[in-house]
Order: sequence, then C-alpha cells, then structure tokens
Amino acid sequence: MKRDERRQQIVDLLVESGVVDVEELATRFAVSKMTIHRDLDELEVAGLLRKVRGGATIEAGMQFESDFRLRERQGSEGKERMALEALELVEPGMTVMVNDGSMAAVLGKMLSRKKPLTVITNNASILEVLKFEKGIDLIALGGMYSSKFNGYFGVLTEQNLTSLRADIAFLSSPAVSGNQVFHMDADVIRVKKAMLNTAVKTCLLVNHTRFDRVALHVLASLDDFDWVITDQVPEPSVQQQLVDAGIQLTIARPLENT
Repeated sequence: MKRDERRQQIVDLLVESGVVDVEELATRFAVSKMTIHRDLDELEVAGLLRKVRGGATIEAGMQFESDFRLRERQGSEGKERMALEALELVEPGMTVMVNDGSMAAVLGKMLSRKKPLTVITNNASILEVLKFEKGIDLIALGGMYSSKFNGYFGVLTEQNLTSLRADIAFLSSPAVSGNQVFHMDADVIRVKKAMLNTAVKTCLLVNHTRFDRVALHVLASLDDFDWVITDQVPEPSVQQQLVDAGIQLTIARPLENT
C-alpha cells in the first residue's frame, strides 16, 4: 500500500471512531510503529489530527480543532436535527448571520426554505450553496481564507461586521464548560465575538459531546445567548451545571423519518 493511501485510510478511521492506536495501525497496515508515527506526524502538521499518548485523535483539545473537511463528515444526523430546530427561529424577511463551521454549514444550506432572506456569513460552504439562490441577498464577509475552518477571518472580516446588523446570529462552538463557551483559535473567536455584538438575537449550536470541555479562549457566557440548541441531552453532571446556571437547553427533535 502506498503512503498516501495509508494516510487517507488513517484519516477515514479517525472520522469513524475519533481516535486511533499506533500499535493497531501498525498491525493493520503491516508496517513498523515508526512508520505510523511518521504518518501521524505529517497528518498533525497538516492540521488533520493531534497526537496523543499511543495514538492520535481528531477530538478537539485546548488548542486544537480538526480540519473542516473531517468535521463535515461527522455527526450528520445530529447536525441536521439541530439545523432544523434552529430554522424554526428564522422568518422570511429577516437578516440572518451564520458563522463558520460544519454545523453552521448545514443550517446555511437550509436557509433558502425561509426566503426571502438576507444572509451574512464568513462560511465558505454557505457562500457556495447560496450564491445563485434567488430570494437570498447574500453578504459575504471578506477576509483571509482559512482552509482549516473553511471560512474568512481577520481584520477585514471584523471591520465589515462593525457596519452590519442582523435580526439573529447563529454561532457554533467546540467547547462549553459550566456557563462559559470557548474556542481554541484567536482569529476565529474575534469574528464570533463581533457577530455576537451585531445581532439583536443570538443562538448557540453545540453538539452534546462538546459540553464539559474547555479551549484556550473564552467566547462568551451561555446566558449571552437567547437560545442554546444541542442534539442530545448531555451527561447528568453537565445538566446539573446548566440548571445551576439557569440555562435552558433546547434538545433538537428527532427527524420525522426516524
């Protein structure tokens, strides 16, 4: 098996299970553990994973979030349910702001169901799917493109946001702990904060597995959001923390065909 094919299969395994073990990979591909370590080193440099003791993971860490191309392949059913729940907050004629991220991209692709709308976004996936959609006035936030997050960030993005206002902003986060919302990237978090400041109402979309986690930068408090939507009821200890903080979670309803 060629090196690139082996590395692609390692990525596929990570998408499926979230974590891989060096010894198991060496056995699976009939190569040395040193070869697997080199593969993981190269994939880590590319931002596709983070190495941990004995293996690697694509789960978010204090300063790590996996590449957008991997995240968009994970948890599609939960993302769809959260997006449908969020869509109930949108009414025709609104100005809607949506941030970067694979969760937000799923919502963005559904927005044409509520047109006419004005949509403001730095999410490249949303820009691509809505750019020819009649009934959607699309405002693209310029800036420096990040392939890791598949979006636009930086000074230009932040400056553009100061001259815009939205009826509602949908934001996502890879980490929530207690009453605080986090992100690991400074450029990303500045844009998210700017979006929070430019919307009349705000909604946080967060996968239930992202609770009880922290990252390097604090984005906001949960009570800074008007709605918090997740895909499943989180662990009892997390639920209690939210209750103590006075946070009301909206649990996305099951899909009609399931």
